[in-house]
Amino acid sequence: MSVDHTRAPILEALSDYHRRGHLPFTPPGHKQARGADPAVREVLGDAVFLGDVLATGGLDDRLTRGQVLEQAEELMADAVHAEHTFFTTCGSSLSVKAAMLSVAGPHEKLLIGRDAHKSVGSGLILSGIEPVWVEPRWDPGRRIAHAPSAADFERAFEAHPDAKGALVTSPTPYGSCADLGSIAEVCHARGVPLIVDEAWGAHLPFHPDLPTWAMDAGADICVTSVHKMGSGLEQGSVFHVQGDLVPPQLLKNRSDLLSTTSPSVLIYAGLDGWRRQMVLHGRELLDGTLELAAEVRASIEAIDGLHVDDRADYCGPGLADDFDPLPVVIDLSGLGVTGYRAADWLREHRQVDMHLTDHRRIGAQITFGDDRETTGELLAALKDLARVAPKLRGGPQVDVPAPEELRMEQVQLPRDAFFGPAEDVPVERAAGRIAAEMITPYPPGIPAVLPGERLTEPVLRYLRSGLAAGMNLPDPGDPQLEKVRVVK
Repeated sequence: MSVDHTRAPILEALSDYHRRGHLPFTPPGHKQARGADPAVREVLGDAVFLGDVLATGGLDDRLTRGQVLEQAEELMADAVHAEHTFFTTCGSSLSVKAAMLSVAGPHEKLLIGRDAHKSVGSGLILSGIEPVWVEPRWDPGRRIAHAPSAADFERAFEAHPDAKGALVTSPTPYGSCADLGSIAEVCHARGVPLIVDEAWGAHLPFHPDLPTWAMDAGADICVTSVHKMGSGLEQGSVFHVQGDLVPPQLLKNRSDLLSTTSPSVLIYAGLDGWRRQMVLHGRELLDGTLELAAEVRASIEAIDGLHVDDRADYCGPGLADDFDPLPVVIDLSGLGVTGYRAADWLREHRQVDMHLTDHRRIGAQITFGDDRETTGELLAALKDLARVAPKLRGGPQVDVPAPEELRMEQVQLPRDAFFGPAEDVPVERAAGRIAAEMITPYPPGIPAVLPGERLTEPVLRYLRSGLAAGMNLPDPGDPQLEKVRVVK
């Protein structure tokens, strides 16, 4: 069947909606900007409101006979070599939950790399799935985790042959990647599916010099955040499925349990336009982006006190299998400054916003939205950071545990611990108790504590010292972490 990737069905339908002069007596109540607050219109512009139409009964008719969304999803699937694709306007946090619910149910086992995102922990709480944690490959020198290997998943399946499938995160927010093809083979040898949380990999299908993406590697379900490394709007996510281990209609039904019934056409349009952009121009755009990223990396490396994590740092025996160079992760150990202080200084004094921050690193993601002007501003700001670093040293430091101290025993299902009787106890008395809440340093959003894990002193010390040093912990009930919610 011939596929025309010059088309963008959602954008075309939106244009047609305006050309025909539709008069809505439906939500949204701003009625094509006419009812919006003038100050809001001034800041956002009327284009935002003009693109904000009802999906069913507006963009398409009440029975969706135009198949606008379905056509756009079929084009997306073709673009990235999937069999079926579904759009969501609730981010990959929804997509990964839908994927988990499609593979396992309450009290059934799912193998999961313990470097999974907070959304996976939320999925466990909602579903009642029993996690079988597969340890990441830890780099104790750099204090960083890479995705588990295929051999790690093989051993986990041998210990838990009743597991319904596996979930792995690749790329990580740091850009390290797993050998997804080998992990898929391990799963398929047992007749169970592989879910890949590839939220950071929207760009991977569109350039041969980037790591292999999940569908080409044989994964059954893949979740992708187009708003991260693509040019979609925030919350724009897609999930793809192939093969016969997960029926597409089942995945759609599970997604419907979590999705909004009022999806944003603005976000849909961003997904649709991005797919067309990448099919028609992605190779050319990413050629330039990879060249730019290489220049930026070399220039940052030349700044005294800064080191850019590279393939040689992340890949090798016991480490990652592949590497994406576009997340530019900068190690500040040579400056003696925490990532938190560095990021705060760059934002306050140079209006440069970094993405990733931890106890010793900051991250600047490079996309095809960047050019030598934007990266020139970044480099100038980083040179200034190196110059003022002596003034930023000192202050609270993060007590990062050794890898063997970072992992805690999962003694209850996350759902049971989260919803069961609980109480708040002083953090000094929390060690040995079972957590009833998530505690997640953000970004990158990988929980240090999940409900049902038995708390240990090293982990609590890490979080308390991190909080004092500037770590962001958005989810515990007590933002100051003077108390911790535990199972009663």
